[in-house]
Amino acid sequence: MNTTTRPLPQLRGPGAGLLAFDPVHTALLHGLDTLLRGLAEQLAAPECLGPPLLPAEGLARLDYFRNFPHLGVPAGRFAPEALDALAGGEPPTDAPLRTTGHVLPSATCYGLLLSLEGQDIGDSGMLLSATGRCFRNESHYDGLRRLHGFHMREVVYLGTKDGCVEHLDRGAQFITALARRLGLELTRAAADDPFYDRQGSRARLMALDPVKHEYSICDGTAIASVNRHRNFFGERLRISAGQHGSAYSACVAFGVERWAHAMILAHGSAEAALAALRDVPPGAPQYPTTRTAE
Repeated sequence: MNTTTRPLPQLRGPGAGLLAFDPVHTALLHGLDTLLRGLAEQLAAPECLGPPLLPAEGLARLDYFRNFPHLGVPAGRFAPEALDALAGGEPPTDAPLRTTGHVLPSATCYGLLLSLEGQDIGDSGMLLSATGRCFRNESHYDGLRRLHGFHMREVVYLGTKDGCVEHLDRGAQFITALARRLGLELTRAAADDPFYDRQGSRARLMALDPVKHEYSICDGTAIASVNRHRNFFGERLRISAGQHGSAYSACVAFGVERWAHAMILAHGSAEAALAALRDVPPGAPQYPTTRTAE
């Protein structure tokens, strides 16, 4: 059967912050993630898959509910007394829920870091890469810029303080070079959402030495970030780096849907963005992969 002239499906979002992707947008998203995976390939960071849920108890030990109480999306289940009403066709809006003790991920790195709790990763450190579906409660939603659920690719480094600096330098070079290849203009600025208590000593230190920088396009949408966690996760999760003590960690993060938004904004339509993506020359600038010794 000849399907070349069949029209593409018109998929509409079923609710606020929810989008279904048609074939063009899907191809754009997958193509961008392939390019974003280039950083992991340059650094020989193995691909991992984080857990679909995170234990609330573990996040509490990381100050998550102190710093990001508005973002958390709890995983609940309907109480038994609600099941008959739901089966009878009543809307679930007011149906009672029971907690499961789990939260949907709001960032990819949390699941990876919690999975390393209590481990010694050795003197040479560790690199991991993953793409995960992340979820956030937001004050408002706005197309591809701000979604209830979205894909985040991260490349995470754990090891020494100097290793973190080098990792983020490489990440920054990669972001800038890839944006240039895609025809995107980015601005870099310090962000104000640390992983730890904003009132604590680490937060006061951040005011003098920012630990997160975001890369934004012309409409203010942040599409990537470089994040220096210091040894916060190493201390809280008892992750050690051999003779160096508590591991320092850092991550380079990409919001994949936001890169799609940036491409559409720059090229005028999803179709034009996909065509431009396919015209990007293969390969990417290569950087040294030998870590700086501490």
